[in-house]
Amino acid sequence: MRFPTILALLTLAGCTASLADTANRAENAPSKPAVSTAYPKPELLVESSDLAKHETAAQFIVLDARGRKAFDENRLPGARWVDAAKWAKAFGSGKDANAWSGRIGDLGVNGDSKVVIYDDNYSKDAARIWWILRYWGLADVRLLNGGWQGWKAARLALEAGKAQAPAAKLFRAVPQAKRLAMKEQILNALNNQSLQIVDARGQAEFCGIDRQTNKRAGAIPGAKQLEWIDLIDKPTRRFKTADEIRALFEKAGIELEKPTATHCQSGGRASVMAFVMELMGAAEVSNYYAGWSEWGNVDDTPIVAKKAEKR
Repeated sequence: MRFPTILALLTLAGCTASLADTANRAENAPSKPAVSTAYPKPELLVESSDLAKHETAAQFIVLDARGRKAFDENRLPGARWVDAAKWAKAFGSGKDANAWSGRIGDLGVNGDSKVVIYDDNYSKDAARIWWILRYWGLADVRLLNGGWQGWKAARLALEAGKAQAPAAKLFRAVPQAKRLAMKEQILNALNNQSLQIVDARGQAEFCGIDRQTNKRAGAIPGAKQLEWIDLIDKPTRRFKTADEIRALFEKAGIELEKPTATHCQSGGRASVMAFVMELMGAAEVSNYYAGWSEWGNVDDTPIVAKKAEKR
């Protein structure tokens, strides 16, 4: 089926809310510490207090997804730097397995490695690395709850100076196709309702107010919207509690039981959403990694948009 190329001005649920009210609700939400054991899949997270224990740290390769300068100045003991910006651009369509075998192996990671990732960006960069590693077949990948800020707040040991490059390992990248959604798959899903689409962008992008650098603005028809940052407790940088996340999903109409494709502009925010959905027990979550950078810049994709009403 061919879809219309014009921008359909249709009503989107949630776009009638004031953007300012939405921001105020997120900022003023009560701050509660997340309890990992409350999540259906708590093994996806590692607490700073646990990682600080020698017996736990010895099990993991720790990846630092912050900038290189920050990494050299201070980092978790034994952490290895991963160039999150380079990885973000290099992923492309997820077909270059040989190149990714080298990139991942160069970090000293092999198929049996257990990896923990942290950043200083509300877990957005760490989640992208998490998703890429999982896509290329690494089974045990986790995020540090609270990231760099959480580690510092706990006043745990730090390491500084130029880090020694890890010894490269043999890693065989094998794409896990079910983790990556493509445009044609999303288009087909609009016909047969086979996928729940979850938009992790902000309301202004979703409602078509903020076009960014895209040719067209708006949302994928039928998509559920929940901004990725609302999943994070901002003061602590930790993931919100299972009860809080469950309430956010229910309000947005997101169903954990349905096969889902998350998306944003270019994969990062959608990776946070995919991570949290898995943390909450969702079994089938893919990332439409090309996201709006593709959907909003071609002429064969349907788009709906309605500007939010100011109060």
